[in-house]
Amino acid sequence: MLDVCLLGSGGMMPLPYRWLTSLLLRFNGNNALIDCGEGTQVALKEKGWSPKPIGLIMFTHYHADHISGLPGLLLTMGNAERTEPLLLVGPKGLERVVKALLVIAPELPFEIQYKELTGDTEFEWEGYHINAFRVNHNVTCYGYTVDIKRAGKFDAEKAKSLDIPLPFWKRLQKGETVTDDSGKTYTPDLVMGKARKGIKVTYTTDTRPTESIVKNAERSDLFICEGMYGEDEKLSKAKEHRHMTFSEAATLAKRANVKELWLTHFSPSLVNPKEYMKAVREIFPNAYAGKDGKTKELDYEEQDREG
Repeated sequence: MLDVCLLGSGGMMPLPYRWLTSLLLRFNGNNALIDCGEGTQVALKEKGWSPKPIGLIMFTHYHADHISGLPGLLLTMGNAERTEPLLLVGPKGLERVVKALLVIAPELPFEIQYKELTGDTEFEWEGYHINAFRVNHNVTCYGYTVDIKRAGKFDAEKAKSLDIPLPFWKRLQKGETVTDDSGKTYTPDLVMGKARKGIKVTYTTDTRPTESIVKNAERSDLFICEGMYGEDEKLSKAKEHRHMTFSEAATLAKRANVKELWLTHFSPSLVNPKEYMKAVREIFPNAYAGKDGKTKELDYEEQDREG
């Protein structure tokens, strides 16, 4: 099961009822964050969650509304006696940007590791399969697709017919290759069925519509996309500043055949996003206006849990 929480849904500047951009993912006790706008750690406190278990923070880009909450969050982690390394991922220049911010948080009791993106990149982290892909903003900016992969079913009858020792079964289910005392080797493909559908979440913000978004978001269980402007008449402004309208985000969701759309990264002038949702749902029915603290538990499809 993957927990998804939109900690902050605002763009440009925080409002009394809307923190800046941040998304939290929780899977098997390993927490990941995408963006860390001002107010992120307050939003975490409002949910009753600690920042200490966060082991990965991914940045779409380095505009202040996406990274200005980082120094305070790191200090809070340090005060919580965190000692485990923290991995930061983002566009080229990440280490330089973060070290400049750390002038006000110079002494941390844990190591910071850096992974700088120079193009579309796939990587694994603690059960997360992550694809970072370029989008179209006025600075280098990335979207992220997070896949929770799921192996096929273990075939106990096949394991018995192959005389595979029972103590090896669990290790094979985990994807390990094992060798017995006689030197005979057993590989997972001998007893594991075809991989089953996992869980997929795609997050994009600060971008114009792109084919890379459609490609990477395809069949996502949840697509979280910027909707800077609710009004279609602000399309020219969206184009000028490399952002999107609600209608454009809904069209991407429809083209990518996703299950559910959350709109986020609202302009400070957009007081009530819900008033524009009727028009959005005419394009993509399963669409929702994001709000701070909006949370969803994503589980494997029912038919995949049989047996």
